[in-house]
Amino acid sequence: MRHPLSLLRLAALVLGLAASAPVLAQERTALARPDAANSRVADAGAGVALVLDLSQPVPYRVYMLDNPPRLVADFREVDWRGTDPAKLVATGRVVAARAGALQPGWSRLVLELGGPFAIETAQMARDRASGRARLSVRLTPTDPASFAARPPASALWGLPPPEELAPPQRRQDGTRPLRVVLDPGHGGIDPGAERGGLRESDLMLTFARELSEALIRAGHEPVLTRDGDHFVPLETRIDIARAARGDLFISLHADALADGQASGGTVYTLSETASDKASALLAERHDRDALLAGVDLTDKDDEIATVLMDIARTETAPRADRLADAIVAGLQTHVGSLHKRPRLSAGFSVLKSPDIPSVLVELGFLSSERDRRNLVSPEWRARAIAGIVGAIGEWAAEDAAQAVLLRR
Repeated sequence: MRHPLSLLRLAALVLGLAASAPVLAQERTALARPDAANSRVADAGAGVALVLDLSQPVPYRVYMLDNPPRLVADFREVDWRGTDPAKLVATGRVVAARAGALQPGWSRLVLELGGPFAIETAQMARDRASGRARLSVRLTPTDPASFAARPPASALWGLPPPEELAPPQRRQDGTRPLRVVLDPGHGGIDPGAERGGLRESDLMLTFARELSEALIRAGHEPVLTRDGDHFVPLETRIDIARAARGDLFISLHADALADGQASGGTVYTLSETASDKASALLAERHDRDALLAGVDLTDKDDEIATVLMDIARTETAPRADRLADAIVAGLQTHVGSLHKRPRLSAGFSVLKSPDIPSVLVELGFLSSERDRRNLVSPEWRARAIAGIVGAIGEWAAEDAAQAVLLRR
């Protein structure tokens, strides 16, 4: 396996070889060679036509430069040895022609023009039978003002212009409402745990709706990953949180155990190594439920992306830990007894957003009669919600203060 740093250097090299207009992105390792007998630079009406026959297609770009006016064609890569571009010129509208190596992996053809021209068309066609290629460029005369107003040539190589992206989400600093993403577990074809006529998916949706109303009253902005009894894939839940530009993510669950007497709430954070065997099995069961629903959770991240996400998590992981600790404290204050180990960690897929502090709250176990009574009790839910809302407020204030210090 390649070392991640070497892959990052490779990525930097690729990004450093970006391109502007227009480019035919066909990767070739061998050099292309021009066929002078089938190439020419000639009059085309009032304009100029360049036809360059090549032994194979290559990435290219064409653009105009001034002082003097000239057409520039860059290639990756054409071997001009043994070819005199001046001998291809059969028009007085081209004053001079020259070609040669530009930098490692790139070569250049320059046609010096007798006046201002504009690029009307430029394309490279490939002959499927022979594998050869032909670059055709047509120039039309233009006035000096229009020529001077042309867009500047980019210094980038090899790729189309970069896509414009929205500015990154700024860490919350207390100057705007906190956006809290609530994730009611399961739903639709995946009901989650079921005991005594109760379904985890229904209970968590009810709790999420009530928690959402309490958050609004506290001045926050809640967002639900689902607000009905329908299935949402685990990775889509993360996408919803990111699209909403969430400041934190809380996944809500109430599992059931086949055996054992576990009861009480637990708050999880992400870890590749689970706190205990039960936590590992719980995370595995959550992911398996999504697989059974027809969703492939295979990790498709490449090594570069994994390294970058790990870097992002160096900031979000401690913030998630503080959020989890605050929720545990809030629940203990308002509902009393929790699980014997209320703070655990495991590899839940739903917690893997690298840029949003995320926790998973197991409000109880449907395999516990006491927890089932709590979950259907409006009074118990109200106390639990008060504990979570208070914890979020305390966490947000501390987190905002740290954000201000980091910017100083």
